Amino acid sequence: MDGANHSMVSEFVLLGLTNSWELQFLIFVFSSILYVASMVGNTLIMLTVTFDPHLHSPMYFLLANLSLIDLGVSSVTSPKMIFDIFRKCKVISFGGCITQIFFIHVIGGVEMVLLIAMAFDRYVAICKPLHYLTIMSPRMCIFFLVAAWVVGLIHSLVQLAFVVNLPFCGPNVLDSFYCDLPRLIKLACTDTYQLEFMVTANSGFISVGSFFILLISYIVIILSVQKLSSAGSSKALSTLSAHITVVVLFFGPLIFFYTWPSPSILLDKFLGIFDAVLTPFLNPMIYTFRNQEMKVAMRRACRQLLSYGKIS
Repeated sequence: MDGANHSMVSEFVLLGLTNSWELQFLIFVFSSILYVASMVGNTLIMLTVTFDPHLHSPMYFLLANLSLIDLGVSSVTSPKMIFDIFRKCKVISFGGCITQIFFIHVIGGVEMVLLIAMAFDRYVAICKPLHYLTIMSPRMCIFFLVAAWVVGLIHSLVQLAFVVNLPFCGPNVLDSFYCDLPRLIKLACTDTYQLEFMVTANSGFISVGSFFILLISYIVIILSVQKLSSAGSSKALSTLSAHITVVVLFFGPLIFFYTWPSPSILLDKFLGIFDAVLTPFLNPMIYTFRNQEMKVAMRRACRQLLSYGKIS
């Protein structure tokens, strides 16, 4: 038998996060609040950038798309995790597992390219300010966006191309709260050493490579910022600190997942929650509170909403 018929397992059992009722309750409350907050925060950023003409610039165009991706990050694993917390039998279908992995890697690939694009945008704005609007033209912004989705789709499809035809005949237990590729491959009823190495090398190389590209980019930018006036330097450093914080929050768990030789299951789960629930919440908080223009625009948007409410 080959293809989809090759697989005898129709669903996978997720062990979840913990068996302690007290911890389950805390995780449920914590995750639910952060999930709602991240959805509201990222949606508010997207709407503010879309409808406020003062924010119609390349930097905010990329930021709005990053918020869209964070909505995806929040929605791929968090709702099912929250729904499953108090369930004794946590299961996910084979198709649901593959779909979850597909979107995790698409979104991850897109976010990597967007973060690189945002670093390039800051480099041009600080190092070549007179040519900023020429270099970061609408065409360039669309190019970055299309490139991000193409890279994300190719990365995810390459990862899954070798997995969907693997034979899964049992066991079918994943010690996690979501489907992740390294753990899923280990359940296949065949020798998967080479495939595990390929998947780890693929995701690990992309994560580490992108992180070092961004690290070098921001070092160059910071060195250039030091040549500016004190006022310009302060504003640029404030923006850069927000970007660098988001980069560290995003790449930290990823690099650990795919490069650490023998990960602890407990630490793996903690970083999984951090990546799925906390990071999408922190991103809008960081960009909102560390960006004066965004704060002013959001206050303006809130005033307009209040005025519309009084009129109606």
